[in-house]
This record gives sequence, structure tokens and C-alpha cells, in this order.
Amino acid sequence: MIVVTGATGNVGRPLVQALAAAGEQVTAVSRNVSGESAPEGVRHRRADLADPESLRPAFEGADALFLHDGGPGAYLLNPRDIVDIAKAAGVARIVLLSSQAVATRPRSESHGRTGRSFEEAVRQSGMDWTILRPTGFHSNAYGWAEGIRTRRTVAAPFGDVGLPTVDPADIAEVAAAALREDEHAGRTYELTGPALNSPRRRAQAIGDALGEPIRFVEQTREVARAQMLGFMPEPVVETTLDILGAPHPAEQRISADVERVLGRAPRGFAEWAVRNIAAFR
Repeated sequence: MIVVTGATGNVGRPLVQALAAAGEQVTAVSRNVSGESAPEGVRHRRADLADPESLRPAFEGADALFLHDGGPGAYLLNPRDIVDIAKAAGVARIVLLSSQAVATRPRSESHGRTGRSFEEAVRQSGMDWTILRPTGFHSNAYGWAEGIRTRRTVAAPFGDVGLPTVDPADIAEVAAAALREDEHAGRTYELTGPALNSPRRRAQAIGDALGEPIRFVEQTREVARAQMLGFMPEPVVETTLDILGAPHPAEQRISADVERVLGRAPRGFAEWAVRNIAAFR
């Protein structure tokens, strides 16, 4: 049996679907998990990574675990407690959703140090492990949905800075392979999309999928920072803006790991936009 934490998220949801489609027994874990949000036959458990003891019933009988790093609230979690509970439950394989910034921003408290604490807990667990380090997600564009629906406008900083954002569905497929196949044990995969794309180009791709022009408004860093502070802790905001505005060369490098694992090229942003255009209509 495979446990998926963060099961209602942008990676967890397609991962649950992929595993269920492959015939695996799956337990979907989330703070707000609903039986209507996953395929038939998937077991659902409500639990919180911030409360490791709540995970014990979900981990019971599991062979493998997909561990979400907690996102912006990761700094509040104790990864060693989570990993210890998984090991005590008999989990033998763990796949961690980490972040590229663990390597590229090692001095960042929110990305580098917090992410490294998760990776170290997994590596030292004694279980077979695989670590996934994606760049930014295509699905971060959902943050533009209201502005596009109501005003056909996108407002974002650093309009012409390109990053190789990745499709969460590709991350999910790589995770499914790592959870089911022995050959990925002990590996760290950097997951990117196939090309650099800037906020301005992403807005244009959504407009192309809609068949209507999207107006792009470039924000200053200060305006973007004030907006992001409404839903992200300050250290996460600062590091995120640093990456978006002044990426290191490693943060703009295209990785071959998605293709290496899946045997096909990663999906580009335009394909993601077409597949998810209903969110922007």
C-alpha cells in the first residue's frame, strides 16, 4: 500500500490518480481530504503533517510513502518525527517532494535550510529513498486566475525573466515511478520543464488557449512583495522574489531528469494552459 501526503494538492492529486490507475492500493492523506476528490477504491485519511501523531493510522500497513514537504509552512514541521513514525509503521520506501532551491539557495532559511532538514531526515531514515527537486510549477499561474477571469489581466513582477517551470503532472508521474520501481532508490532528481518561460510569455500562452488577448502589467518587487505577504511567510516571499527576479544559472538550467525517468520530454507551459483553461474562463 502507498500513502500519499498532500493528496489534494497540485502534485498529490494526479499522483493518487496515477497510482490508482496502475492498480496500486492507495491511502490519500490531507488535512481536508474528501472521498469525492480521488478515484474509487482509494482510502482517505484526514491528518496533518504538523501533528505527526495524527499520521500513525494513515501509515499503518503502508509499504511506501510520498512525503510532501509542507510547502510555505514547511518550517513549522518536524521531518524527523514524520519519518520515524513512517518507519515504525513498516514503510520501506519514501519519495520526498523537495525543492530545487535546497541546492541553489542553501543559505535561505525558508528554502535551503528547511528543505535540507527534510532531505537529511529522509536520507538518514534507513529506508530506500528518492528525492525530487522541482523548480517552480506551471500551476503557480492559478494565482492569476481571478484577474484573468474578471479583467483579462495578469499582474506579476520580472515580466521577462525566464525560468524552466514544470508541470505538476510530470512531477506526479516521476513520483509514481519512484514509488513503484526499485531503480530510483538513492537518487535525487531535478525536475524542470522543457524550456525557459517568462511571466509575460505564460500570460500570452493562457491568452492563446482562451482565444483572447491577456494584458500583462509588470509589478515592482515592492508591490509583488506586499501581495505575496498575504499568503506566504516573509522569508519564503523574499527568497521566492530573489529566484524570480535574479535566478542563478542553475535555476535556469534545463534538466533531463523527467525524460530520463519517463522516457519522454516534459510538458511545456502552453500544454498545461490548454489542459487547465477552464480555471481561467
